Amino acid sequence: MKEGVEQISLSHGQSFRLLYWKRSLSEVEVVHGARRVEKIRGEGAHWHYHRAMELTLFHSGSGTRFVGDHIGAFTSGDLVLLGERLPHCWHASGDSSGYSVQWDFSAGHPIWGLPEAAALASLRTRASLGRWIVGNTAEQVRGILSQMIEAPALERLGLLFQIFARLQAMSEEDAPTLSGRTFELTSASTHQDSMAEAVLYLVSHFREEVRLEDLLKRVGMSKTTFSRQFRLHAGRTFQEFLLSLRLQAALGELLHSRDPITEIAMRSGFSHIAFFNRAFRGAYGCSPSQMRKNPEAYAAGQILAG
Repeated sequence: MKEGVEQISLSHGQSFRLLYWKRSLSEVEVVHGARRVEKIRGEGAHWHYHRAMELTLFHSGSGTRFVGDHIGAFTSGDLVLLGERLPHCWHASGDSSGYSVQWDFSAGHPIWGLPEAAALASLRTRASLGRWIVGNTAEQVRGILSQMIEAPALERLGLLFQIFARLQAMSEEDAPTLSGRTFELTSASTHQDSMAEAVLYLVSHFREEVRLEDLLKRVGMSKTTFSRQFRLHAGRTFQEFLLSLRLQAALGELLHSRDPITEIAMRSGFSHIAFFNRAFRGAYGCSPSQMRKNPEAYAAGQILAG
């Protein structure tokens, strides 16, 4: 398992990092300039965090996004702003492509010597819980991001400031909050590797019977330590996390297939249909059949539930 705290290195002559992937989040290119790239192993598919802020756009693909204690679906065009040290990852259901911009303008960075940069302070605060960028703001930012790949260094910096201007001015309607809580994780978090492995295991096996005892053996931790650290790193208990994964999977099938609800519940890891119905209503405010009949009425649940 890769280190859960990503160390972001900037190349000479760069004040931020622009990433691009064409097929997999694990096969990423760092854009150094027009038509000059460096291939690296990406961390987007692993549960991780870093000191830098990040803006990620999925040009294509679909799957599940994890931001802090949020679990939700993403599709082509998904645009997310991440704050500093906010744990996150994406689990794509197949191939995907997209862009990611990362910048670390912490206290003492030369940018704060520019009077015009003062407005960026509020953007750091708004991004602390993660923001799903939608509406006109998303449309504008997507267009700017697409220009950055081919732009020379100085022009690329100018485009980044255009993005900052759009994000700083966005309305709350264009930026729903994702995580329900902040995280106080540092580079000294010695349990992050184990938590990243636990999250990966749950994402890969949530449709099966998952026993806490087996997971504890896998990560080599006691129940008490694991429970405390999992809540610290994932923002919820192991059982809550597993339930959210199953509900999100069931929601996706309800909206995109006509299979019987009972079959969908069982495939998503639920062994009792009555419990599934109660849990679904608690998360989305409606029954599975109501969601299927009128998904637009419960659209917010796809973003904010869990």
